[in-house]
Amino acid sequence: LVCIFTNNTLRLGLCDSISSNRYEFGKELGRGEFGITYQCVDKESGENVACKTIAKSKLRTEIDVEDVRREVVIMRHLPKHPNIVSYKEVYEDKEAVYLVMELCEGGELFDRIVARGHYTERAAARVTKTILEVVQVCHKHGVIHRDLKPENFLYANTSENAQLKAIDFGLSIFFEPGQRFGEIVGSPYYMAPEVLRRNYGPEVDVWSAGVILYILLCGVPPFWAETEEGIAHAIVKGTIDFNRDPWPRVSDEAKDLVKGMLDPNPYNRLTVEEVLEHHWIQNAEKVSNVCLGEGVRARIKQFTLMNKFKKKVLRVVADNLPQDQVHGIKQMFYMMDSDKNGNLSFQELKDGLHMMGQSVADPEVQLLMDAADVDGNGMLNCEEFVTMAVHLQRLSNDDHLRQAFLQFDKNRSGYIEFEDLKVSLFDDHLGPKNDQAIHDIISDADLDKDGRISYQDFKVMMSTGMDWKMGSRQYSKAMLNALSMRLFKDKSIQLKN
Repeated sequence: LVCIFTNNTLRLGLCDSISSNRYEFGKELGRGEFGITYQCVDKESGENVACKTIAKSKLRTEIDVEDVRREVVIMRHLPKHPNIVSYKEVYEDKEAVYLVMELCEGGELFDRIVARGHYTERAAARVTKTILEVVQVCHKHGVIHRDLKPENFLYANTSENAQLKAIDFGLSIFFEPGQRFGEIVGSPYYMAPEVLRRNYGPEVDVWSAGVILYILLCGVPPFWAETEEGIAHAIVKGTIDFNRDPWPRVSDEAKDLVKGMLDPNPYNRLTVEEVLEHHWIQNAEKVSNVCLGEGVRARIKQFTLMNKFKKKVLRVVADNLPQDQVHGIKQMFYMMDSDKNGNLSFQELKDGLHMMGQSVADPEVQLLMDAADVDGNGMLNCEEFVTMAVHLQRLSNDDHLRQAFLQFDKNRSGYIEFEDLKVSLFDDHLGPKNDQAIHDIISDADLDKDGRISYQDFKVMMSTGMDWKMGSRQYSKAMLNALSMRLFKDKSIQLKN
């Protein structure tokens, strides 16, 4: 499988089919970093399917291309399984790559929990068993998922007994037994401590599933703070709170499983097989069917809506960088590369920034180097520099963030108010009673407590608990790489192997 560039036309060489007329495109189902997913009809069979259209104009670097190619190869590689979305085919034209797969119409995992009135430990046990069965299949076929989170699980349809299915393998990677990885990927809430340590293997999937289980049982993440760095510190520290409501009502077996899945030491952590053999999972149908309380459901609703809000914001921001800026960034790299060896040293980056009139202190230059140096060789090649610059410019540009704010400030009052947010976040899967969750989101973001979200409130909110991949995979890698470096340099934090 090779990437072919001919007359500036990108070809990924992944086609199962060359026919682009087989599918009739319908409504939009969702937007991602590289494109849009649509509901489609297969005109030959009449079957409803989902088609993920990946715009080639968004694949600005070789890393972007490789991410897309790997996702397709992994979906082809995994066997058919009732809890993994079925891959059908891929085709491409000059504009896009089209990944056709099974259509899941039943909504996200947490949305269904919110819509149901009665939520119990038994329901949490069933979901956890399904997630671990997906992980088991992936690992048996040499794949680490690396991005397990509730948003990546959809129900096949709206029926009561619909299958729960894993849908997104965009960050998944092939592995060999004993192989360790250093690339920091994933979503902060669900990230294992060894990922921050940049030395991890398949055990990270058990950790992420453990975080999902914790949220399923109490409605909030186990490791929480006001900043990304604070979340990372909490993850590394690994203290789990079993005192807040509803934990006193949760069974000892469930708490024992959570502890085993969230062991900070990956070698002591429960394996996939040990989780599936755990008494609480083995007896999922006999686990307590007593309601965990409306508070848990309300917290899950708020957590889900806040994530939807931030995702919508990042989608607006991420689309605002003109493509012609990429050429200028490359020219900047060549200008800074004074010895013309194809890499920027610390001194070259510092001198280049100074030449451009940017007064940047040494620690800040080093932080930029740490964040952008994905391969860890102490220098930046053109690919690393362009990737970092493109995505930093997308997501740190205040003008872009302000444009996103205006998308939600419908009446241009200078504030995001209740009705603005309600219109933006309306979702049939969440049912009609969204008002309290939206009030809770405003309350969380509203620093001066005037009942609305100002632009300053908005900026602070967007720097807290952020899943940067919702805006860009490469920006996510850069942000988390820098975060990891800061943790290593912090002597108060000991990252034990």
